[in-house]
Amino acid sequence: MRARTSVAGTTESVQALTAPLTANAVFLISTVTTDGLDQVREVLIGLADTVKALTFRFPETALTCTVGIGSRIWDDLTGVAAPQQLREFTPVTGAAHAAPATPGDLLFHIRAERADVCFELERQLLETLGASVVVQDETVGFRSFDRRDLLGFVDGTANPVGPDAEASVLVGDEDPTHSGGTYVVTQKYIHPLGAWRDLTTEAQETIIGRTKLEGVELDDADEGQKSHKTLTTITDAGGTEHDIQRDNMPFGSPGRGEFGTYFLGYTRNLWVIQQMLERMFVGDPPGLHDRLLDFSTAITGSVFFAPRGDVLASLRSPE
Repeated sequence: MRARTSVAGTTESVQALTAPLTANAVFLISTVTTDGLDQVREVLIGLADTVKALTFRFPETALTCTVGIGSRIWDDLTGVAAPQQLREFTPVTGAAHAAPATPGDLLFHIRAERADVCFELERQLLETLGASVVVQDETVGFRSFDRRDLLGFVDGTANPVGPDAEASVLVGDEDPTHSGGTYVVTQKYIHPLGAWRDLTTEAQETIIGRTKLEGVELDDADEGQKSHKTLTTITDAGGTEHDIQRDNMPFGSPGRGEFGTYFLGYTRNLWVIQQMLERMFVGDPPGLHDRLLDFSTAITGSVFFAPRGDVLASLRSPE
């Protein structure tokens, strides 16, 4: 089985921005050291070959690796003007809960059907990056049952598919230099599962806005508290709904009592996710925050831009 090649000439295993969800994932965020840019650039230029060596051996695993680059290092690393909307993560503080910003220059989003293949690619990347980076967060995600999060609900049911996915995720003619790329927002949430499980199924469904078994959307109350589903549905002034692609994954360690969800959102417009967070943490109307946050604590927050594969392969230092 041969990896398909995109129009730009790079394999779809790198910067596979709308690839299907897989059974396993690694979310690796690092910062770049003062003298590490040259080494990082060299690793990213050769990333397609690194991934290809593994996909050739294990073609059935659907291995992909998407790299996101943060605003702090974009200019010095890439040698091209930054994407129009790229910025650092903007913290959101509500009356009861907050979404913090945490350090991150590089994101490696590694996906595959086998955990060992994800592990091997991460090992190779960190070995070649060496002292050029400092790992800030490493989270290993897994598919839980029929794509359910650890709260028991099917995750990602609102993801766009087919042409709608590309229209929602990929930058277009509004920023021609970076067309075909996407903005990436990451957050790590920790859940107190005991408190969540003390709720009745009906109470959980009211908070989420979907039935637990089938994932069918529920109608919101006419006024007052909105569900998580409604607060994260973004419609502009013209009545157009703006989707994002979520590639969330459960993670955890029962031995440490740690249970969580890693949120990763790909979007064409960064303001869409920012508005979601403001509606969740501040509330709509203000003061009525997303009740899911009473059972989900955000501990990280970062923003990146993932360029097309051919752009990544042609990085250059500033003139």
